[in-house]
Amino acid sequence: MNSATHPISFPEPTIIAVNGVELEVFEAGRHNAGRPIVLCHGFPDLAYTWRNQVPALVAAGYRVIAPNQRGYGNSSRPAEVVAYDIEHLTGDLVALLDHFGYADATFIGHDWGAFVVWSLTLLHPERVNGVIALSLPYLVRGDVPWLDFMEAVLGSDYYFVHFNRKPGVADAVFDADPARFLNNLYRRNEPVMPPQPGMVLIETARTETPSGDPLLSESELSVYTTAFESSGFTGGINWYRNLNRAWHQLADADPIVQQPALMIYGERDAVAQAEHLATFVPDVEEISLDSGHWIHQERPEETNRAIVTWLKAQEASAG
Repeated sequence: MNSATHPISFPEPTIIAVNGVELEVFEAGRHNAGRPIVLCHGFPDLAYTWRNQVPALVAAGYRVIAPNQRGYGNSSRPAEVVAYDIEHLTGDLVALLDHFGYADATFIGHDWGAFVVWSLTLLHPERVNGVIALSLPYLVRGDVPWLDFMEAVLGSDYYFVHFNRKPGVADAVFDADPARFLNNLYRRNEPVMPPQPGMVLIETARTETPSGDPLLSESELSVYTTAFESSGFTGGINWYRNLNRAWHQLADADPIVQQPALMIYGERDAVAQAEHLATFVPDVEEISLDSGHWIHQERPEETNRAIVTWLKAQEASAG
């Protein structure tokens, strides 16, 4: 993707070989070399999701590193499902720090990116000096693997479960018309609705009458559409297909997040807020914004203010 497809002055990418793959990485603020922040997108998203955060973070004095993670954009898309497990995904981030010569960094993640960042703090705690998570709180590792629990409680049509039990079905639906799927998914001001029957993301991809209002401008939607027409959605879906594997891979990790953390919720997000987050993340600040799921895109100025305020407070407390 070049500057012609990035109307909001997004940085030019560099292809970097790390951890056995190549990642498409967007950087800004090199003059702020000593204060790195790594931005981790979710599904089905791109580093471009942070287009409104990058300038604000650079202006606040931070160096920003935003990868298209494996499976996305022009980054590698391995064929094997297990290549997307949590050890590989966190390993990519550790290798990025090594590439840039950083012992640690602050990590910001949204959606699946938040799960990766939370997991990074457990598997490689020495590489993380702070966590900012949007939408997805820390996921407690219970006695039953996550997918098995979801299937028992939410049924086989729940999209996490469907991705695993019916591999390839959703992928084909999304790939058939990326522009419609993405436009139908990226919405704001959606009415709160009770759970609907069927596989919600497949229904979203197929509907002719999406609810709410479009979140993305035509030029922004074009960036997403171009990327997913090239990559397809399977790489990102494969993250879901490793959720039970992650449950096993995190078994021996200390479940308590020791790093300071900021948790940003959307008050109208379908993702549930954590009731007892501080039990597992003792040094956490929790805030809510009037937003749906795409918090940092729906409320960029409020999100930026919350992030920068928290970062500055951490620096002040560190002395």
